[in-house]
Parts: sequence; structure tokens; C-alpha cells
Amino acid sequence: MSRKYFGTDGIRGRVGEFPITPDFMLKLGWAAGTAFRKHGVCRVLIGKDTRISGYMFESALEAGLSAAGADVMLLGPMPTPAIAYLTRTFHAEAGIVISASHNPHHDNGIKFFSGKGTKLPDEIELMIEELLDAPMTVVDSAKLGKVSRINDAAGRYIEFCKSSVPTSTDFAGLKIVLDCAHGAAYKVAPSVFRELGAEVVVLSAQPNGLNINDQCGSTHMQALQAAVLSEQADLGIAFDGDADRVLMVDDTGAVVDGDELLFIIARDLQQRGRLQGGVVGTLMSNLGLELALTELQIPFVRAKVGDRYVIADLLARDWQLGGENSGHIVCFQHTTTGDAIIAGLQVLLALRRSDMALAEARSGLRKCPQVLINVRFSGALDPLEHPAVKAACAEITERMAGRGRVLLRKSGTEPLLRVMVEGDDELQVRACAEQLAAVVTQVCA
Repeated sequence: MSRKYFGTDGIRGRVGEFPITPDFMLKLGWAAGTAFRKHGVCRVLIGKDTRISGYMFESALEAGLSAAGADVMLLGPMPTPAIAYLTRTFHAEAGIVISASHNPHHDNGIKFFSGKGTKLPDEIELMIEELLDAPMTVVDSAKLGKVSRINDAAGRYIEFCKSSVPTSTDFAGLKIVLDCAHGAAYKVAPSVFRELGAEVVVLSAQPNGLNINDQCGSTHMQALQAAVLSEQADLGIAFDGDADRVLMVDDTGAVVDGDELLFIIARDLQQRGRLQGGVVGTLMSNLGLELALTELQIPFVRAKVGDRYVIADLLARDWQLGGENSGHIVCFQHTTTGDAIIAGLQVLLALRRSDMALAEARSGLRKCPQVLINVRFSGALDPLEHPAVKAACAEITERMAGRGRVLLRKSGTEPLLRVMVEGDDELQVRACAEQLAAVVTQVCA
């Protein structure tokens, strides 16, 4: 059954435009509460990031859940992975995150965690979808859900993050700049790194409801790069608005992306005999990551783009480490979803164990040149199935001779075909990408 409301990562859109409206959130809360209550007594945690619309949607969801007879526990502004963790520790039936991640303040969204801190099972999502199209009811007043607030949520999560590193860990002597994106990590992230001994300089930790991700955080790295250089820091760490993505900056001011962070963590785990299986990347992971892991004899597979698919592949293979070049990094040995703070801690541990600076540690992975060209096509046409496109892909792949790859992928939001070529030789890569894009353009004309 296809989904009407849920995308690959919950429900997201522009505030005030359907379905990101207060009336829909009221109905969504009721539908979710009704679905969760099929299994009896129901407690649901709600957390959010710092965007101004979160207050409005929190109240609407709370009312809908209560109308369905579900008890609600409010966490306030907290990172998305914190809500996954606290849902488990409070033995709740579900957790709800009000966040649009790295998007601007005018967007918002809802995503759910199961009682195990993982993505909702398909059958529960489908049940919620069906209920959203059913008339809303209210349980008897004696059975309405109660609402309470968890006042020590931040402290609990800070201790959980610290527990992901050995108790002997001490980052004394390490100077770090943190960019909190005026988002959900603005309180907890500085506390975690300071309590582990690091000297911390904090950027973008004054949320006002409108400045989340605004020229800061993991999607706008320039301020962090400048601060690392001016502060003469060892490195910088950037989070996105809900703190499930992490990117870094080394002491030279260069950005270190998710592929490079995955490599550093994987190499450290392998050296210590702690790497279970291999690493799951995505179709967009740089070829250099695959080649570097192959040299270390670490298995590597690609999932579809999206942390949902990375997690599904990790579970299917019983592996523990995966992620995306955008900075979603999943460390299953510590938690159940992508967690920016925990991933950042694992990188710092790897640097300490190897006695390397970040710039040196990343040098073990040589990223391949990558060229991406977007080609617009008619909604009725599927250029991926055209014989000329298939032939051009095959010819270019053969020309790369195992040292490059071709990826054609449709955009999930607009009629664009993303033509991506990467390989060892930048001039060859660009020529091949332009050749393939020209074929696609001709087919789509």
C-alpha cells in the first residue's frame, strides 16, 4: 500500500501549507494515539527542535493524543536521537519528533520512533495513514490521556552520550569549536564535550525560533571554518538543526564530510578488533570511501539515499556502522539511530587512540572527483529506461575500467534526473558527466 502522507522520513513541508497545519497535527496526534493504543496502555514522548512553529504543533499533537487516550510526556527542545533514546528508557510506546532537520524555520515536520527507538514498523505507519482518513473521535473523559513534562531530559541524554566513551576518557588539551545551528543541540552538546574535559568555543547557540540553520550549522560551514582558524582550535564540529547530522572542520579550516568521518571510525574499530561486519554507505557515498575501505579489507555496501535505508541494511546484515556523506552516521554499538554527538565522540576517540590530528586522519581517504548535473524531464517520461541512456551509461562505465562509476537518480521532489559521474581523473569525470547529461537532455527534449 502506497503512503499518502508519510515520506521516507516522516511528514515534512512548509508551515501553514497542508499537511503542516495545526488541524492536521491534531488529527495526526489522534490517529497515532489510536494506532499505538491497539496494544493497550499508551505513553508517547514528544520532543522538538527550536523553530517557532514547534510550540503550535506540540500543543496540537498533545491534544490529539490525549483525545485518543494516550498519555503524553513532553521533552521540550531536544536532539532527534535523544528522543529515540528517551523513548526506550521510559518504556514508552512511541516517540514523536517535531523538526524539519536542516531546513529553514518556515518548514517543519513530524517523525516517529517506535518503543525500541527505531523507525516505526510499516504496519503502524499504514494504520496511522488509514486513521487519518477516518472520522476523529474522543474517548470517554475518564480515559483521556494525561500530560506531564520530563524536567531532567537534557541531563539524562548528556549522561547517555558520555557513556558511549570509556569512563577514563579525558579530552583535556583539546580545543573544539561547536556550531549548534541555533538548534536542538544548543544546550546539551557543549555540556557533553566540556564535561569530558575539552575546551569548548560555542557558535550559534542562541535560538530565537527563526534563526535555526540560518547561515550556520552543517549546511553552512563558513562561520565554523573561520572560527577554527581564528581560535587556533584543534577542530570544529557542526550539527544540523535537530542534531542527527555531523560534519567537522580540521585545524587547517578544511571541511571533513560524513564519508571521511565514517572512514575514521571504521578504521579505528577495525584496528581494535571491534568492527562487526562492514560499513553501509549510500548511492551518493564517494567512490574514494569504497576504495579506501577495500584497501583495509573492510566490506562496503551501498543503500538507497536516506538514513532509513542505511539502518534497514545494517539490521539486515547485523552490521553496526553506516552513514551518509551529509553527516548522518549510525553507530549501532551505542544507539539505534543517527546521532551527531555520539558520532562526533567516536571520531575524537579515534584521533586520541591514533595520536593523529583530524587533517592527518582524513588523509587515509582520497576522495574521487565527482560531477553532478541535473537534467529536467517530462513527468510522463522515464529517461532511466531509454535505450540510448542505458547504452551511454554502459559505455562510460566500461571506459572507467573499475576506477569510476555512474549514477542516474530521479529527484524525490521535482522532475529532475541527477546525472552523477565520479572517478580518479577529474577531466575524464567531467567529460563523461557532460556526455551523459547531453544524451539525457536529447532524450528528454
